[in-house]
Amino acid sequence: MDTAPPHTRHAPLALALFTAPLGFVVANATYAWATRHGGSDATGAQALALTAAHPGEMRLATVAAMLGSLLMVPAVLGARRLIGDRSSRLGFLGATLMAAGYICYFAVAFSGITATVMVERGGPLADYAAVLDGAQSDPSAVWVFLLFVLGNLVGTLLLGLALLRARVVPLWAAVAIMAWPPLHVIGLVAGTEWFEVAGALTQAAGLAVAGLRLLAASRRP
Repeated sequence: MDTAPPHTRHAPLALALFTAPLGFVVANATYAWATRHGGSDATGAQALALTAAHPGEMRLATVAAMLGSLLMVPAVLGARRLIGDRSSRLGFLGATLMAAGYICYFAVAFSGITATVMVERGGPLADYAAVLDGAQSDPSAVWVFLLFVLGNLVGTLLLGLALLRARVVPLWAAVAIMAWPPLHVIGLVAGTEWFEVAGALTQAAGLAVAGLRLLAASRRP
């Protein structure tokens, strides 16, 4: 039987709400810096070239994204607990999609470590690029990328909307969370990572407020 006070039980979830989005702030900012003069990881060849040019930055971005993905699972559970019964269906759907999406993103981000090892080893880079491209386009793996996109964009939007409808965070905090999907898409269209950096920062601010509200709610009698 769990006899710990509620604020103690909620503290790990609140901590995840504070720290998980910071992983993506670091990941996106590091990637933006690495690509400030051009470059991309859209294809295997481009990923290898970018990693060869910026090995430290790409390793940091990869590890930060992986840690952020792991921590995002308890973070969305904390947001769901804060929502409670006020917007339960929307909150459940958003949290479930986000958790599943970021679990998949951990797998996607891990390919950055593979690219780093390939560059450090040297050898047939054209063959390595074909392996990276094949891993992403293999029919048995495509669903991982699709679920990540669904959770990252739709799930985040739904969770922010649920927090807004439940009135458990200020309007600006919910909007800040929901700003991530459009800013991410704008960055992809514009071809610059700095929109994603802005989106990661706004999401971090919104989720931090949710973490503070979760701690405050758990202390109420």
